[in-house]
Amino acid sequence: MTHRAFRHIERRKTRQIRVGDVLVGGDAPISIQSMTNTPTEDTRATIDQIRRLEEAGADIVRVSCPDEPSTKALREIVKAARVPIVADIHFHYRRAIEAAEAGAACLRINPGNIGSKERVREVVKAARDHGVSMRIGVNAGSLERELLERYGEPCPEAMVESALSHARILEDNDFLDFKISVKASDVFLAVAAYQGLAEACDYPLHLGITEAGGLRSGTVKSAIGIGMLLWAGIGDTVRVSLSADPVEEVKAGFDILKSLHLRHRGVTIISCPSCARQGFDVVKTVAILEERLAHISTPMTLSVIGCVVNGPGEARETDIGFTGGGAGAGMVYLAGVQDHKMDNARMVDHLVELVEAKAAEIAGAGGGGPAPEREDARAESL
Repeated sequence: MTHRAFRHIERRKTRQIRVGDVLVGGDAPISIQSMTNTPTEDTRATIDQIRRLEEAGADIVRVSCPDEPSTKALREIVKAARVPIVADIHFHYRRAIEAAEAGAACLRINPGNIGSKERVREVVKAARDHGVSMRIGVNAGSLERELLERYGEPCPEAMVESALSHARILEDNDFLDFKISVKASDVFLAVAAYQGLAEACDYPLHLGITEAGGLRSGTVKSAIGIGMLLWAGIGDTVRVSLSADPVEEVKAGFDILKSLHLRHRGVTIISCPSCARQGFDVVKTVAILEERLAHISTPMTLSVIGCVVNGPGEARETDIGFTGGGAGAGMVYLAGVQDHKMDNARMVDHLVELVEAKAAEIAGAGGGGPAPEREDARAESL
């Protein structure tokens, strides 16, 4: 057995649904989502933010629709977007119908919160007529009063029961094109709820640690919670919820998936934390490279190691590598093999050139097909 065998994660078997042209569940790749934070009725600002999320690699983008001006703006937003748009609906069933008619690919809605059975039937009919899927979104902070009174507090059992009760409403209307989330800001609570839900049903699951916090703390909490679930094979689509630029959510989501070898997009930089042995300023160099290579979507690996203790070994496992060797220069590795020396002063520019050249080479070899990250997002599965 090779060491690569240990990288395999056996994913939970689920039903498969469609969110626009993105498949979720089954053997589809795990998709990355984010959500706009602009006023939805400000179509220009919302479309601009969606464009930035698309460029970062988002597969799906969610837009809040709290009122009629939002659903009116949604039609123009959907037309401008290159990725499927999920309409976030709370309570008002008319907003859900309007969003479906406006072209939303999915409705994030809890059917038990929108009123009578007749209203639920109207929403289901609109979704079915327009080819719209749904997401049941249970949140520990907004559980039904009856469940809180019975269980005493938000707990995994209450969250799973809430999710399944909403699911039954859709099932009773012969509508099965939905995914489910059971989010909490507490990692233990969220993970336990998702584990319980994964055992109780075969619907695709949308993962997230809700209200996780700011950029650093929220990324850490999300990586722990989402990572634990993905490691166990649970999860079909992911949103990292951060009090930060939504683009950072997409970056963090991809980093989580890349660390588990579940998705590959852009340049993965393997770098040392630096020490007194370093032959160049590793920390500064990596920061510059991350910024200058952010536009590369082609999957590849780049090692940047400060000295020859671990450098050659890491370089042998990466597409492109640079190992500090002292005396103002280091060794460049290509495809794991020593290739040539390079002065530290020119190293950053040279590595950027090498990465860009390799990305162009890979794109050319693709014969004009879909971009590597989009192909990975929709068709490739480990």
